[in-house]
Amino acid sequence: MKINKLMAAGLVAVFVATAVYAQSKKENETSVESEYMSSVEDVVITEMANSDQRDNKLVALQYLEAAADSGNVSPDMVAALNQLSGEGISTQSRTKGRMSNNYPDIRAKACDILGKVGTEEAAHILANVVRYDNEPWVLTAAVRALGNIGYNDDDKITDTIAFISNRVETLNPTSSLAYEIIEAYEKLLPNTKNKKPVIDSLSRIAADYRLVRPVRTRALELLRNNSGSSSKDSKEKKDDNSNKN
Repeated sequence: MKINKLMAAGLVAVFVATAVYAQSKKENETSVESEYMSSVEDVVITEMANSDQRDNKLVALQYLEAAADSGNVSPDMVAALNQLSGEGISTQSRTKGRMSNNYPDIRAKACDILGKVGTEEAAHILANVVRYDNEPWVLTAAVRALGNIGYNDDDKITDTIAFISNRVETLNPTSSLAYEIIEAYEKLLPNTKNKKPVIDSLSRIAADYRLVRPVRTRALELLRNNSGSSSKDSKEKKDDNSNKN
């Protein structure tokens, strides 16, 4: 009887060990296969993003958006979005002296996807788009995405948006872009230390009669809600400077 019990215990131990090994092997094989598939997908997306064909870039954006929606964005995919968000600006192709890759729709879509990625790196890429792009359609997408991400370390994002707001106001003000600027300000203000550039920008938007009334009214509302905190920030900044001196 004792021998039978020992044999049964041994068989159970062997069975458990075999099952654990098989499961571990299966998991390792699945992990390796998953990593392989991910690397292949990265290569394909990178090749399509770098292609001279506009249609290939659109297909790359479809894959990238699906990855962003599922939360499975790799560093190579972020690099591809960086490439596509600067298509025709930071990267230029020319045929017989004429630019052949100025695709603002590609850049705008890449900005929308970067907003879904939502990382600090994505915010930095979008900030560069805001600094260097001149197409209102693209700027609108980039500003909207920055507001959705909400990153604003050292007020770099709000300062960048204020800069572009002033530039566009001088060159070619558009109500749609102004509206997205206001929306982004509202989302970023809680993480903004020095609100003065934002307040100044909102004041100009509220007083710009080239913009439609709802946009100016929206700017005025946000301005009223934050004018008190701006005065407080200025006072605290002066006090800090006095203490340092």
